[in-house]
Amino acid sequence: MELLHYALDNAGLLLSRTIEHIALVGVAVGIATLTGVPIGIAITKNERVAQGVLYLASIIVTIPSIALFGIMIPVLSLIGHGIGYVPAVIAVLLYSQLPIIRNTYTAINNVSPALREAARGIGMSPNQRLRLVEIPLAVPVIMAGVRTAVVLNIGVMAIAAYIGAGGLGTFISRGISQSDPRQLIVGAIAVSLLAVIVDYALLYLQKRLTPKGMSLAAKTP
Repeated sequence: MELLHYALDNAGLLLSRTIEHIALVGVAVGIATLTGVPIGIAITKNERVAQGVLYLASIIVTIPSIALFGIMIPVLSLIGHGIGYVPAVIAVLLYSQLPIIRNTYTAINNVSPALREAARGIGMSPNQRLRLVEIPLAVPVIMAGVRTAVVLNIGVMAIAAYIGAGGLGTFISRGISQSDPRQLIVGAIAVSLLAVIVDYALLYLQKRLTPKGMSLAAKTP
């Protein structure tokens, strides 16, 4: 009951921090999608380059988030943005690259050769095949990568509160520094609920973006 009372008493602050958290993750993953999808498409042309890019993206994901923030502080301090919004967005952008690039690469590679040949047979150019055939068929897998990136980085962004980025992580950081379990638990629950809600919202969007023919095929036993 004490946690509930605390959450209700701070409902306005919880809402503002939630919006702040969503905005931070949204900007970072949005930029990551705009860069990761073209990279994923481009590397389908060269297997060796693809393996190198995916390996590099995998290495970035293995770097502990607090260490990555620590690395960015002195580097970005040179341009006056060592703490706060900018390093948080850059870190989440980097962490988002692997699932988005990998899923895009896998989805485009797995498009049926028969469909490619059919598109080529009716006179489509490579760009038309990519835009009208391959990308629409790849959308469900690409969206799954975006969902993974968003859910993963909602948690990572909570740690960014330690460098002044804001968001729901402020409840967790203050709960630890002030030895206040109410703030800590409310913050953790809020981050978890946000991840679940956003994941379901993106799943709905994924289903809406999936071509109807693919949806019907998936339902057919």
